[in-house]
Amino acid sequence: MTLPAHPGLDAIVADPAGAVIGLDYDGTLSPIVADPAAARVHPAVPGVLAALAPLVRAVVVVTGRPPLTAIGLGEVPGGPSLGDVPGLVILGHYGLERWEDGRVTAPPPPPGLDLVRARLPVIAAGLAGAWIEDKGHAVAVHTRRCADPAAALEALREPVAALAAEAGLAVEPGRMVLELRPAGMDKGQALSAFLAERGARSVMFVGDDLGDLAAFAAVEEAGLPGVRVCSGSTEVTALAERADLVVDGPDGVVALLGDLVESLGKRSASGQV
Repeated sequence: MTLPAHPGLDAIVADPAGAVIGLDYDGTLSPIVADPAAARVHPAVPGVLAALAPLVRAVVVVTGRPPLTAIGLGEVPGGPSLGDVPGLVILGHYGLERWEDGRVTAPPPPPGLDLVRARLPVIAAGLAGAWIEDKGHAVAVHTRRCADPAAALEALREPVAALAAEAGLAVEPGRMVLELRPAGMDKGQALSAFLAERGARSVMFVGDDLGDLAAFAAVEEAGLPGVRVCSGSTEVTALAERADLVVDGPDGVVALLGDLVESLGKRSASGQV
């Protein structure tokens, strides 16, 4: 593919030193799989990000996962890993944790998670195939392995919402998952704060799921040239409806990033500054 025509992309190419490239992890940099612990990064991602990072102001991964989990899943056997990408920042747990230069900084987990750890397995016990993922600063229940994942997810919505209210937490819905996490932070707030920190002059954010809508809103509200990209799927359509560009899953994300690297490389070779 060639780089699509879009004012936000044009701004990034014209002034890459001011560009921040934001990326979700699951469904964007890695395919969605039945077991989130097996969601390995697309094998071309570390290489294309390593090529892109020196050309722009910053590359940041904004994810609900703990940063060290994303780093572990970002290893490509015999090749580069996410941890090798120069200057990469990972904002995990929707911005509550930050990985940079090999170090993680984070506040203590909220006390309400102890109640969730005790009660959520009981709530999910009647749904064969549902399972719990403890992320340290958040706890999620997945239904992708259930006989009817969508129906199981729907059955969990009300009791999970009640548990979250009792524990003082927020519920983050996703692709066959409900996550209970600290309130007051989302991908949009995390991205907005990062744009301000880095003095961004343009921004692109790529995501695939409902949690990425907040990041799309941050792009819209930043007052900067921006482009919202959806890593498309048949499971979630709300993001595609808000996107400036829709690509075909992680393969399409890699192709778009590769085209961006090529465009920026041509610009650099021509001597433009």
